[in-house]
Amino acid sequence: MTTVLTQQENKTFYRQLITIGVPVLIQQLIVVGLNLVDTIMVGKISENALAAVGAANQVYFMYSVVMFGIFSGAAVYTVQYWGVRDLKNLRKILGIDYVMCIAITVPVVVIAFFASPFLMTLFTDDAEVISLGVKYMRIACFSYLFSGMTFSVSYNSRALIMLKIPTVINGVAIIINIFLNYCLIYGNFGFPELGVEGAAIATLTARIIECIAMFSYVYLSKDHPLGAKFSEFMSFGREMYKNVMKTGVPVIFNEGLWALSVSMVFAAYGRIGPSALAIVQVANTITEVMQTAYAGVSNASAVIVGQSIGQGKVEQAYIYSKRILNLTWVLNILMTLLLISVRQPIAEIYDFNESTTSLLMSSMFVFAIAITPKMLDYVIVCGILRAGGDTLYCMVLDVAFNMLMQVPLAYLSVLVFDLPLPVVIGVVAVSDLLKAVFCYKRYFSKKWVNIFTDVEVKE
Repeated sequence: MTTVLTQQENKTFYRQLITIGVPVLIQQLIVVGLNLVDTIMVGKISENALAAVGAANQVYFMYSVVMFGIFSGAAVYTVQYWGVRDLKNLRKILGIDYVMCIAITVPVVVIAFFASPFLMTLFTDDAEVISLGVKYMRIACFSYLFSGMTFSVSYNSRALIMLKIPTVINGVAIIINIFLNYCLIYGNFGFPELGVEGAAIATLTARIIECIAMFSYVYLSKDHPLGAKFSEFMSFGREMYKNVMKTGVPVIFNEGLWALSVSMVFAAYGRIGPSALAIVQVANTITEVMQTAYAGVSNASAVIVGQSIGQGKVEQAYIYSKRILNLTWVLNILMTLLLISVRQPIAEIYDFNESTTSLLMSSMFVFAIAITPKMLDYVIVCGILRAGGDTLYCMVLDVAFNMLMQVPLAYLSVLVFDLPLPVVIGVVAVSDLLKAVFCYKRYFSKKWVNIFTDVEVKE
């Protein structure tokens, strides 16, 4: 068993870390940057408008995370098939992605449209916030299908390390969204002043354009690996579907429950009041901007480690993963300090009253401290354990610490002990700290390594 990498293996690691990590970071930064701009633009309307859009977007958040679960679960196979250039089976995996995307998205859109009043009451009991949230959700929900299909191409492009054009398309879509926000929220350039409804229309329009552009790129490019004919990506059989779902369902279930737990915690914050929802919306968005670096590292790790495992190079995969964890610790220190330092400038952007501004500052400080255990969990689970196909353990881990610990802690802190918002955020973060201990234990055991391609272990 070798414990030292060759010069070529070292070059491959750093090259892939940059060629995958940087574009993914940019993609995530674009998406989160849009959320930041949306938060600022809607926040200029009123605290209640910001709380309403934040609550309404929890439905999209849960949907997008489930899509991430589907595509990242299937990507365990995609990465390994691409590692050995098995294009035929890779396209079958793409077909499974499309089928699952449509099957899940259509019911979600129907529920979001017709049940939006009920869904909003899960997050707040403020009548104005509920009314504004319903208006937003009933328009924005139609963007889900276009987002889902775009995700399918985008996530598979990451596995293929073909990210340049998809990243440009994402960027252009965000620019369109921001421009339409400016026009439709405030009524600029002769457009009607529509407030939160204008924000929803802008989102829907940008998502449609983005989806059309993404599929045009795939099918107009010469010999693009994802440019399969209908018969090619629908040629997967029952056995392949069962195998992919055996790995993918735990990820889908895992991500779905994780998203549900995050939304339930958000709902617990909402019981403190609309101002708490607005504060958490701002703090979450700023934190997500910082977390884009981890998204780049995690996605690069999933591809680098997954390809090594698919080629039977188990010890090489383990060495690569250790480097990823070392980089994660460096990011933890940098992002914590950065998040603490930007609290004041961020707070000054919003027209909140003095008490709300003070609460925002305190909450962002707690978010900064809590980012270390949270991101360790994220990188180990999404970037390493899942790359080895250890999806069932990841599911159990998330259910135990997110649903069974984090959610009860949030509601006990708010409803029973009536703790202030920053303290509640800190109590909730305890679950991430304990979860990190179990993540490390599983990582060091090496039980997470599974090979799905027909190769021998080479080390």
